[in-house]
Amino acid sequence: MTERFEVTLNTPAGRLTTALDVPTEFIPITAVVPIARRLGEEAGHLEEYQARERGQTISCRMGCAACCRMLVPVSPPEAFALRHYIEQLPAERRMRVTERLAESRMTLEAHGLWDRLWAIADAGKAVSDEELDPLNRAYYALRHPCPFLENEICGIYEARPAACRELQVTSPAEYCADLVNNPVVALPVSMRIGTILGLLWASVTGTSPRLVPLPVALDWAGKHNGPAGRTWPGSQLIDELLDKMWRFLSQEFEARKVKP
Repeated sequence: MTERFEVTLNTPAGRLTTALDVPTEFIPITAVVPIARRLGEEAGHLEEYQARERGQTISCRMGCAACCRMLVPVSPPEAFALRHYIEQLPAERRMRVTERLAESRMTLEAHGLWDRLWAIADAGKAVSDEELDPLNRAYYALRHPCPFLENEICGIYEARPAACRELQVTSPAEYCADLVNNPVVALPVSMRIGTILGLLWASVTGTSPRLVPLPVALDWAGKHNGPAGRTWPGSQLIDELLDKMWRFLSQEFEARKVKP
């Protein structure tokens, strides 16, 4: 059973109004992931519209996988949802994904990064951007392709993390060959859904906020499979999700120095 709610969010790019079908029963945290992503994508469409109004063009196209060499953070709910998605794949495709993950782990271990990534995923406290920066740079220096990349196309496109969905650029596509040294201009993001879902997970479980590096996400989700099975009232999760979104938007308005 579901109950329909009209939701309005004021974003720096405009007002977002939509209807949400909220489950009335107890649900796992993964059930809110598609709802959160949908709201994030609708907010992203407003940012795209504003960019076009400014005469800018989104450079990102299918097959342009330069950003798939960056270290991608995922929230715990996304990690659980991704593990479930992979488990439901046809056996042959699931085996290919498993093989690529194993190859990726070997490469990262050889460069001393696997344990560092795992330490971030399983940290007992929130890790600051300043602490993450050296690891982000070391990972990007490898130009190591995402283990879910197949022939330069995302193999989990419909289940890809929010961070991947949110990264779009308006600078020339060729600049993305070196995302560190070239003047890449990213489209503003009103709501970082991975961060919001991470805060939601911390709130309902009484743990520290965390983001899990994508290369270790499935292993992390497997280790923490017990908490993934917990359920909460659907209305509670949606209320808390929207609260985290409103708080994030408030900070974004302040950062951009514009009024709601």
